[in-house]
Amino acid sequence: MRLYSLSVLYKGDPKVHLLKAAYDVSTFNFFQRSSVQEFMMFTSQLIAERSALGSRASVKEQEYLCHVYVRNDGLAGVVIADNEYPQRVCFSLLDKVLDEFSRQVSKMDWPSGSPATISYSALDGYLSKYQVHT
Repeated sequence: MRLYSLSVLYKGDPKVHLLKAAYDVSTFNFFQRSSVQEFMMFTSQLIAERSALGSRASVKEQEYLCHVYVRNDGLAGVVIADNEYPQRVCFSLLDKVLDEFSRQVSKMDWPSGSPATISYSALDGYLSKYQVHT
């Protein structure tokens, strides 16, 4: 059971954009890592874009399960995990991350924010904390 990606996005008008993300691509071949990370970033944005405000969903994409939660205020979180990772745990992680993010990062910064401008460093910690080491 693995988590590969944890992203916080903003679903604004007209597009979704990434605010902050953490990736664990250590299980992939060194030469595949950047393309796998790109795939996960693209997939996270696409899924958040296609999800309605106030919705939760789990979408299968290739051999991954993508769990998305879009809050009514437009803040969205996406976890990409393998098929065995418990869905309930993914959604409680998303709840926790989005609540904390919205307390630490001003809502004014969401529409124009990017990974370079948003200072929120907890994602890597959550990704490794929720990693199930077998």
